[in-house]
Amino acid sequence: MSHYAKIENGIVVQVNVVEDDFFNAHRETRYTGTWVQTSYNTRNGIHILGGTPLRKNYAGIGYTYDQTRDAFIPPKINNGWILDEETCQWESPIPYPQDDKTYIWNNETENWSEL
Repeated sequence: MSHYAKIENGIVVQVNVVEDDFFNAHRETRYTGTWVQTSYNTRNGIHILGGTPLRKNYAGIGYTYDQTRDAFIPPKINNGWILDEETCQWESPIPYPQDDKTYIWNNETENWSEL
């Protein structure tokens, strides 16, 4: 089975899991528009089973497909967050605290808040 993301105006609007033969046989009728293959096992630019990563991240509804990077990029969490070019994930401008506490990003203070 392969996973395919339907792209409209650069945004993922649908993800289907189908046999390649079925997808190819119905490409002209059922799968019209722009479809891009995605890998369920690719996250942060790494194939979690040790294979070859495909398009940096598994596509999700609302993700952007960036043709230049050939990557699926999740929606931006906060305006101040920065895209990591290696993983195509958004990172906070302030690193997550490295202690045994749990934190959540606070949009009002633009910093991590302890839970």
